[in-house]
Amino acid sequence: MLARLTTRNRTESGPPPGRRARGVALAATLALIASLSACETGDQPRAEKPAERGAATSGAPTVPPTPSEKLGLVEGWGPDRAALDRAAKIVRRMRLPDLAGQVIVAEWRGTSAPVELVRDLHLGGVIAFESNVVSAAQIKAVNTALTRRVRRAWPLFLGVDQEGGVVERMRSAATRFPTFMSAGAADDVALTQQAYAASGAELRGLGFNVDFAPDADVTSGPGDPTIGSRSASSSPQVVAEQVIAAATGFAESGVLPVIKHFPGHGSVPADSHLTLPVQTKSRDELDASDLVPFRSAVEAGLPSVMVGHLDVRAVDPRVPSSLSRAVVTDLLRGELGFGGLVVTDSLAMTGVTRGRDPGRTAVQALRAGSDVLLMPPTPAVARTALVRAVRTGVLSRRRLEQAAARQIALLAHLSGGRGAPVGSARGASRRLSAAAVTVTDGACSGRLVGDAVHAYGDSAAVNGFVAAAGRAGLTVLLRRSPPARLSDAVSEPERRPKERKRAFRKRLRAWKKAEAGRVRRLAAWTAREDARVAVGTPVGFSGFHDASVDGAVAVATDSPWVLGRVSAPTRIATYGDTPAAMDVLVEVLLGETTAPGRLPVKVAGVARAGCAHG
Repeated sequence: MLARLTTRNRTESGPPPGRRARGVALAATLALIASLSACETGDQPRAEKPAERGAATSGAPTVPPTPSEKLGLVEGWGPDRAALDRAAKIVRRMRLPDLAGQVIVAEWRGTSAPVELVRDLHLGGVIAFESNVVSAAQIKAVNTALTRRVRRAWPLFLGVDQEGGVVERMRSAATRFPTFMSAGAADDVALTQQAYAASGAELRGLGFNVDFAPDADVTSGPGDPTIGSRSASSSPQVVAEQVIAAATGFAESGVLPVIKHFPGHGSVPADSHLTLPVQTKSRDELDASDLVPFRSAVEAGLPSVMVGHLDVRAVDPRVPSSLSRAVVTDLLRGELGFGGLVVTDSLAMTGVTRGRDPGRTAVQALRAGSDVLLMPPTPAVARTALVRAVRTGVLSRRRLEQAAARQIALLAHLSGGRGAPVGSARGASRRLSAAAVTVTDGACSGRLVGDAVHAYGDSAAVNGFVAAAGRAGLTVLLRRSPPARLSDAVSEPERRPKERKRAFRKRLRAWKKAEAGRVRRLAAWTAREDARVAVGTPVGFSGFHDASVDGAVAVATDSPWVLGRVSAPTRIATYGDTPAAMDVLVEVLLGETTAPGRLPVKVAGVARAGCAHG
């Protein structure tokens, strides 16, 4: 399904610099022209025209360029030349407002199909979040309604952010998968491809054709607050291998994989949802680490890349990478040779909204080289700004046609996926977790707990573990809350106006006696509760961004770095709290299976990287 990129290092051809309109009266338009024109002089660098390429000196006749060649579109990332030409002809006939809407993918409110939003603005599509989902049947009906009622000759862009682990928008509607770090721990590219093909098939069955995954970020370790377990590893080569495998799996199921967050979000100490992170690495350092997975993805012919909001000082200081021509056009398209679909990260994030006009941001992202504007704060404002920019010469219509044609051609290229019912991927999720589970400290075989366990810590993990233990017949003891009569203290009485001191002291003595009795009963109840749970092996669970939870057994269900901060004699990383991951954990604790995984990141303070690998 994924063609190898054979025309690397080609850049898109482009027209001469856009002509500025004269006599524009509106001050906002003048400001837009001034600010954007100061950044660059044209939409795309000029590339060799097809008619000029390979022309013989003997005067052999040249072949006229096709419609997509006129737009500077290249093959090697999915659609063939015929598909690109069909898309180029479609966008050439579009009205300018419709063309501007086509490059926008918006979020939406509620749980009903946003047909009017998409139809009125001629949006390329929408992205769904947890708040849009009630059940599998409901979200499938939403996507079906959008497809049927928004009539177009090409597919809508129906996207979701379903990575697995902490980023799973279809938690209530599709099979849950562990974090992408589980793929690095299992270190089996065939297994990864199978797992993500199964996940993609379920998404396709729900009507989605785009997933903003997998992460091609290389995590730097505990100082990485945003990516963490969303990355396969701290090894650039491991990340590259697993990203290609996962993306290939998605594409096999007819779901467009959008790898992210170029040029690498795993080594910055801030979250672009909250601020504009600063990347201080040199170009040599970026080439040796963060850019490795993206370069490999381009060489493998992967079809789409998301650009993050990062201040990359070595490339374009103080300009968000999503708005930077130096990052998108010069680095990604030029140096890395990427000819596919470029998507911005959410344009509603603080990393790109603070101090910026949203309409101007939309125009700047297109001028930088992006093709899809994801989640502009107000889609109508972004659309209007794009139309105005074309009419005033700030942005060329050709740049819009390039962007829209790439999107339409790629979605049509992947339109053959049939999908699979929800639940069909459970086996794949279990196999991934079974291959990833890692024991860093303690025995590598045999039973690790007694006849009962006392589970505590992260509530989601504990609830999943209780269910899995019940399926396996393992007794789980949970600490109960004391009865209300013991936990709720009565307020100390206050003296009433005109009340005699003797009467008040009598009431106060009675209150103190009652409170002392309550405290004794609470202490006795707590001692009995301590004795009840003490017969079980203590198992502590640490989840996403949790402080480390200790015990006789310490379990990390997200990033494994917490295992280096506990003293538990047995320490296990599951990389997820899914039902399958908890089933596998119970089997390891009971000695019914071993843990073959290896830590894909360095964790200080543990005995080993894993049992199977020493």
